[in-house]
Amino acid sequence: MRWVIFAISVCLLPVQFPGAVSATPLTVAVGQGIAQRLTGASVPPAVWLGGALELDSESLPDFYTRRHYAPAWINEFGLTPAADELLEALRDSASHGLCSDDFRLPYIESLVQLERDSLVQGVLFDTHYLAILDLLLSDGFFRYAHALSGGADSVATGQHRRKQHLSAALQEHLANNRLAELLKELEPQQPGYVKLRQALAELRDLSAYGGWPQIAAGPTLREGDQSERVKGLKIRLFLGGDLDMPAAWDEPGVGALTVAGIRNFQERHGLEADGVVGPLTLAEMNVPIEERIREVEVNLMRLREAPIDFGPRFIRVNIADFTLEVHERDEVVMTMSVVVGTPYRMTPTFSAQLSYLEFAPYWYVPGTILREDKLPLIRRDPGWVERNHYELVSWQGDPERRIDPQQIDWSKVKFQNFPGILRMRPGPWNPLGRVKFMFPNRYAVYLHDTNERQLFSRDERLFSSGCIRIERPLDLAQYLLDGMDGWDCEMIISALEGAESLKVMLPEKIPVHVLYWTAWVDDRQHLQFRRDIYLRDADLVETARASRQGLGRPYPDAAPQFTADFSASERQL
Repeated sequence: MRWVIFAISVCLLPVQFPGAVSATPLTVAVGQGIAQRLTGASVPPAVWLGGALELDSESLPDFYTRRHYAPAWINEFGLTPAADELLEALRDSASHGLCSDDFRLPYIESLVQLERDSLVQGVLFDTHYLAILDLLLSDGFFRYAHALSGGADSVATGQHRRKQHLSAALQEHLANNRLAELLKELEPQQPGYVKLRQALAELRDLSAYGGWPQIAAGPTLREGDQSERVKGLKIRLFLGGDLDMPAAWDEPGVGALTVAGIRNFQERHGLEADGVVGPLTLAEMNVPIEERIREVEVNLMRLREAPIDFGPRFIRVNIADFTLEVHERDEVVMTMSVVVGTPYRMTPTFSAQLSYLEFAPYWYVPGTILREDKLPLIRRDPGWVERNHYELVSWQGDPERRIDPQQIDWSKVKFQNFPGILRMRPGPWNPLGRVKFMFPNRYAVYLHDTNERQLFSRDERLFSSGCIRIERPLDLAQYLLDGMDGWDCEMIISALEGAESLKVMLPEKIPVHVLYWTAWVDDRQHLQFRRDIYLRDADLVETARASRQGLGRPYPDAAPQFTADFSASERQL
């Protein structure tokens, strides 16, 4: 390693610092290095440290332009206290389920160590590296802020929670020595996020001590069993927080307390709570703790991208849990089972506003189902339409004008020239049941009743074509229409059983959040896990891995090493 004694260089670019920034020969030289790298030919801007590292091309130019290219983290004495605060936040990013490598922390740490070693040796660190260090610290801040805010470019700051662009917020908080406050404000404050983050810390602590044991394969474990496997079962339940010791330990074999612990575990993992350790329960118990940690990290990512405030009154559907909850003033006032889309026709995640109900609805056949399922049946037998309670109505003019399917030459009909709209009449045969709950969205997904009630007895309910079938539509309708003139129970039942569709607008729209959570902490402080039915956890992990590989890191498995020897072309990056 070669140390470089600082000497004032010829000014290549004029740099004028704002009044709040102290201009010294060192900071002026560093500012010139920053300006060179941000105004050079490299698009997006990059620095060279054994390989090209691309910088944040959106936030950095705006931020440093506001500062007239003055360094943000370096003054005449070296790194500022704000730099230390940022470093601590980046080092602690794992507590949010983030990877510090995404913020170039290994590079930053190496440069920081060189800067501090130079002070010990009584020399000044090369301003070339100081400019790079300042850029990397700013780049790390913006990447960290975007990660914590789910990719948003602004943040709510200050006592009155005004929205500020990230670069403006950083500039203001640095100028007022309040970076720690800004870093705290970046962290999601939803109770669910805070609780899940605490659960992550507890799982990591347990993992550091070896995690939980694997239970050997064998016959189903039931109450009264006293095999050698029971000891491992009790340890597993205890470490997972499902079993109290030492009373259960003193039970001979699988006693009543152990059975209760098994049921606790099963409830937390979306299994039938029968108190028996069969193949499914055993498989869930033997999932390694590292895998559970990964699941929590993935769901922290989802929570960071979720709405900051769900609202005082809202409906939440968790696809992975097959449940719907109605929330009112931090209390769950209604819950029910739902049926969601198949893995082939997955229910999407989104938020929308529930604005009206439709009783005795028609079912308008979606394009995909019409093309793949219905059209081949109609071609073979046009009488199928009437026999199965369908009807054809005109695309144009009077939407109630029926088209006789027997008068159409179906041999010439394709999906692209289908002669009208295919819909099913209201009635007990209708797959939408007796009512649907509409919250317009680009996916054409909504809540509705169903004529296949038997599906709610299944543990995994993946049977719809994307819409969400609900277990208790009458209860939800009563809740939504409560207080509206005339809409008592008798009138609701009359509308449900009607032969004609009836649309009822709600006086106030209600947010509906359709989410996909495979790990969360419930109101009883129990950590819940659900199977990744759509493999979306795996997709998120792979996306994060691909993004990380695209950061331009030439040393993925080790901290970088630096040299002071740079060619002219390298210095232009």
